[in-house]
Amino acid sequence: MDERLHSRLSVCRSGCAVDFGFTEEQLMIQDVARRIAQEKIAPSAEHHDQTGEFPLENIRILGENGLMGIEVPTEYGGAGMDPISYVLAMIEIAAADCAHSTIVSVNNSLFCNGILKFGTEAQKQLYVRAIAEGREIGAFALTEPQSGSDATAMRCRAVKQADGTYVINGKKSWITSGPVAKYIILFAMTDPSKGAKGITAFMVDTAKPGFFRGKTEPKLGIRASATCEIEFQDYVASADEVVGVEGEGFKIAMGVLDAGRIGIASQAVGLARAAYEASVAYVKERKSFGQAIGSFQMIQAKIADMKCKLDAAQILTLRAAWAKAQTDKNGGRFSTEASVAKLTASEAAMWITHAAVQIHGGMGYSKEMPLERYFRDAKITEIYEGTSEIQRLVIARNETGLR
Repeated sequence: MDERLHSRLSVCRSGCAVDFGFTEEQLMIQDVARRIAQEKIAPSAEHHDQTGEFPLENIRILGENGLMGIEVPTEYGGAGMDPISYVLAMIEIAAADCAHSTIVSVNNSLFCNGILKFGTEAQKQLYVRAIAEGREIGAFALTEPQSGSDATAMRCRAVKQADGTYVINGKKSWITSGPVAKYIILFAMTDPSKGAKGITAFMVDTAKPGFFRGKTEPKLGIRASATCEIEFQDYVASADEVVGVEGEGFKIAMGVLDAGRIGIASQAVGLARAAYEASVAYVKERKSFGQAIGSFQMIQAKIADMKCKLDAAQILTLRAAWAKAQTDKNGGRFSTEASVAKLTASEAAMWITHAAVQIHGGMGYSKEMPLERYFRDAKITEIYEGTSEIQRLVIARNETGLR
């Protein structure tokens, strides 16, 4: 299903209809994202991939057009749109360059969403506005060198003082946008004896003393999305920099990650679409044995499988966005829908980009074409925001109720 088409599909478990007849506002922000993606992002994607240079100018443009805070209400500097709008815009950006969409995803899904859902009014005004408008970059710090999927094993400590402040010490690793972020949502252990219930979320201003950045990580893909380790040495956080309630950090992190998984699913769909469209065009142009290679049955089978996987991923991602919109109105969780979308879309992206490289043969392996970049970029979608293995655990446990 092309995301630019109107269609309706009944996919709700209770039998209600999910309406994918997009509104004028949703199509408008999709068009804005597509225009910026094609005019600014796509032409510079190869440069940023080769150099690893953070695309600050393009991010500023995205922010000026409301794309760094798509679901952020207008009173906090955002576009005031819904989760469907976010998915449509993310797909367009990711189709132009996956690294750019990673930055957009973190700002929208992990940073802004977390503060809007759990932060105070003062925190929303201070932290969300600057990020949503693209003036500053946000980050999300959960993973540590010793704890990835097992977030409850974190060693970063925040010790409460008599005056109500917290002294933070520890390291976090693989922090997307860490090298350039102004503000970071940090998760630290305030009471190790309580395990997951001893984790608290904090707002961190990276300009304050006690915050240090490590080297920018050299990565296989999404190379323009800067990633690094960060360290806290007697960093002092005030009581009003606690996000939510002390001890509820793990719950906050898991809730935010549900939204983050929709962002990565959207990213995977956009990336897969770019690889698919390039392959369809190539098989009609490339000739072998006197005919277009698209007329060969083995190539046709690949194209058919790519199309099926792409459409399934897109529909499930839109379903997850719709589910998020319903919970925004009525409460509840959308973790299963988000994990199903993220798992399906990321594995589809990996499969489709692999097939695209194979279809293009030697040209697919060459840096003269973007196919090898698509292939490298696709792998991370199966890893961050929860690996494919973690998504399967989430889905199975939610479905069976077993732990």
